Amino acid sequence: MARPIFVVLSILVLFFSCSDTDKVLNKVKEINLDLNVKRFDKEFANAGPLDIPVLKKAYPYLFPAQYSDSIWVAKLKDTIQIELSEAALNAFNDFDDEIEDLELFFKHIKYFFPKYSVPKVVTLASDVDYNQKIILTDSLLLINLDNYLGADHKFYQGIQRYIAKRMDKKYLVSDVADAFAEKVVLRSRERSFVSQMIYYGKKLYLKDKLMPLATDDQKIGYTEDEIRWAQENEEPIWRNFIEQEHLYNTDNKLALRFLEEAPFSKFGLELDNESPGRLGQYIGWQIVRSFMEKNSISLDQLLNLSAEEIFKKSNYKPKK
Repeated sequence: MARPIFVVLSILVLFFSCSDTDKVLNKVKEINLDLNVKRFDKEFANAGPLDIPVLKKAYPYLFPAQYSDSIWVAKLKDTIQIELSEAALNAFNDFDDEIEDLELFFKHIKYFFPKYSVPKVVTLASDVDYNQKIILTDSLLLINLDNYLGADHKFYQGIQRYIAKRMDKKYLVSDVADAFAEKVVLRSRERSFVSQMIYYGKKLYLKDKLMPLATDDQKIGYTEDEIRWAQENEEPIWRNFIEQEHLYNTDNKLALRFLEEAPFSKFGLELDNESPGRLGQYIGWQIVRSFMEKNSISLDQLLNLSAEEIFKKSNYKPKK
C-alpha cells in the first residue's frame, strides 16, 4: 500500500509545483519591461570607413582610445571579420526569438530582484573568444554572437568538442543567467567539496527560477544525452562520493575532477569516458532542489544560507 500512496503524494507535489510556477509566470508576464537591444554586429558589418566616427560616438565602450580609426577601417575589410559577420547574420538574422527569451528572463529577475536595473543589450561578432561569450556589467550586456553558431560550425573545428558543444544558440540565455548568477551567488568560504557543489547548485537553482521554461540540459549546458546520463546515474554518482569520502574533503583536485569544465568527470573508473563533465555541479543542484522542496524560504534567503545548513536540511537522497 505504501507505494501507491507515495505515487499519489509525488503527483500532488508535482501538481502544486507546476501550479506555483504558472502563478509566478503569469505575474512575471505582467511586468512592464522594454528591453533595449542594439545590433552592433549588423551595424559594423554594413558600415564603411566614413561610418566609423558615428559608431564610435554611439558605442564608445567598444572602441578603445589607444586604437586609431585606421585600425577599425582595416577591420572592416578583414576577410575573417567579414566571414564572422556573415555567419552571425545568417544565424541571427532577426534576433526576435532571442529578444523574447531575454525579455522573459529579465522580467523574472525583476520579479525576484525588484531593484535590479536591466542593462542595455549589444550584440557583437568578433574573434570567437569562447571565454568572453557574455559580458555583463551594471549597465551593459554584451553578447558575442559568433560564439553561438552551432557546435559543428567550421569556425569551431579547432576547439575541443566539450567546449564547442555549448556554442549553440540554445545555450545563449543560460550563459546570460550564468553571468547574472556570478553577481548574486557568493562563493562559500568553506573549502569542502560539498560546499563547492552547493555553490554551483545555488547558481543552477537560480536558473530554475529565472528561466523556468528552459530544459535542464540548457540550464547546465549539457547535451540531451548527457543530462539523461546524469539523471540515470545520480544514485551511483552520489554513492561514489560517499564511499570515497569526498564530501568534506578540501582537496582542490576534486574541483578539477568534478566541478570545472572538462570532457568528462574523473571517477577513475571505466565509465569515465561515458560521463559528462561537472557532475559535482549536477549533484549540488539536486541537493539544493531537495532542500527547497522541504523548506519554505524565499530565493533571496536561499542565496544567503550556508552550504552546511542547506546540505543538512536537504535530506538529499537520490532516486535509485
